[in-house]
Amino acid sequence: MMRIGLFLLTNLAVLVVFSIVFGILSKVFGLGAVHGAGGINMTSLAVMCAVYGMLGSVVSLFLSKWMAKRSTGTVVIEQPRNATEKWLVDTVAKQAKAVNIGMPEVGIFDNAQPNAFATGWNKNSALVAVSSGLLHTMTPEEVEAVLAHEIGHVANGDMVTLALIQGVVNAFVMFFARLIGNFVDTVVFKNEDGPGIAYFVTSIVMDILLGFLASAIVMWFSRQREFRADAMGAKLAGRDKMIGALNALRPAEARPDQMPESMKAFAISSGQSQGFSVANLFRSHPTLDDRIEALKRS
Repeated sequence: MMRIGLFLLTNLAVLVVFSIVFGILSKVFGLGAVHGAGGINMTSLAVMCAVYGMLGSVVSLFLSKWMAKRSTGTVVIEQPRNATEKWLVDTVAKQAKAVNIGMPEVGIFDNAQPNAFATGWNKNSALVAVSSGLLHTMTPEEVEAVLAHEIGHVANGDMVTLALIQGVVNAFVMFFARLIGNFVDTVVFKNEDGPGIAYFVTSIVMDILLGFLASAIVMWFSRQREFRADAMGAKLAGRDKMIGALNALRPAEARPDQMPESMKAFAISSGQSQGFSVANLFRSHPTLDDRIEALKRS
């Protein structure tokens, strides 16, 4: 119930801010309404879609650490309570210094499966967290490689880049969905009295269809960033350790993924898939076999 409430409040905040920002932009740049007597106003539509498309991604980015902590139950290590926590903090500090980024927050979340994630709105304000299952099932060398992989995500600016790509994709989906809706409304249904029911129905349907197709672009980038983070992990911790860590994830990937849906794209593991299929185009992570093969070729 709390997650539903947080979701609704976040979306309400986005809509309120969007209305204010678009209203200000309309006044400053003299933009008219999207629909007027002369038909659809392309400039107003483009600005509206750009603002709305980017706004959701930017808000999500700035709330990413807070939402990650809430959804996974991550407890940040403020003061190490034992040797394991001290080792985690020291290892992350050493790796962060090696790639010249600010010290991330380090946390642990309760999850029986070995997993980890990194998130945050910039390189110097990040969170790196590992699951209790990862600490219990992996060797220190493998955990070191996992931490290096996550530091790679932070150093590469993957969270920011992914948010920007998602925002741009959202904007294009909204723009073309409404163009198609306007075409159906005015050309097919011959409606000349402003947007009718055909415009709204078609726009909603195209939002869904184009959004589904556009997600393949976002997921392609997500898979590429995993390869880059693996390469950084190999550079910081050693290639053999990184390969060992990926191999250690195999038993976990045979079981249902327990990570919250909102965090799966940020985790080091998101489930295994064999062979080529259309579904693989919408995977946030490459298969472990592909990731290990890429490291062996490097």
